[in-house]
Amino acid sequence: MERCPWCGEDPLYQHYHDHEWGVPDYDDRSLFECLNLEGAQAGLSWITVLRKRDRYREVFDGFDAQRIVGYDDAKVAELLADPGIIRNRLKVRATIGNARAYLELREEGRNFSDFLWDFVDGSPQINHYATLKDVPAATPEAEAMSKALKKRGFKFVGPTIVYAFMQATGMVNDHLVSCPRHRELS
Repeated sequence: MERCPWCGEDPLYQHYHDHEWGVPDYDDRSLFECLNLEGAQAGLSWITVLRKRDRYREVFDGFDAQRIVGYDDAKVAELLADPGIIRNRLKVRATIGNARAYLELREEGRNFSDFLWDFVDGSPQINHYATLKDVPAATPEAEAMSKALKKRGFKFVGPTIVYAFMQATGMVNDHLVSCPRHRELS
């Protein structure tokens, strides 16, 4: 039995794979963070974001949506000057807009976790892929979640990003069947 090959030999990536990726996450703030980090990853590799994750948490106030919605142009300029994050204006602005959409959902009395987990009927979908090429880039559930998030005003939430988010947060178990984590999380 060996771990999924996508994490390679990098110790940070291996730790992420062994302890976080695919573990069911029902915490609103953590899910909000992960969704934004997956969006920041668009066009890049996840390890790039993973190496910058601690700085993201620091400069985005622990992904406290209430604080993020108050970010002004000066704060945006400060973020865009920070080499510890991905300095992409659209992605930074998306995080601010996503905080607004997240809070609007909560103001309606909806729990972010419940909203997201409803797309998989509240529990992880257990897949049985043998190779990385078997794992899809998106699924009908990811497409539906993407559409619903976009309708609510979220940005950088296309189906591929959303599926990566679903994998990361354990909504789907896409550890390969040869990986010990597949069995542990099933």
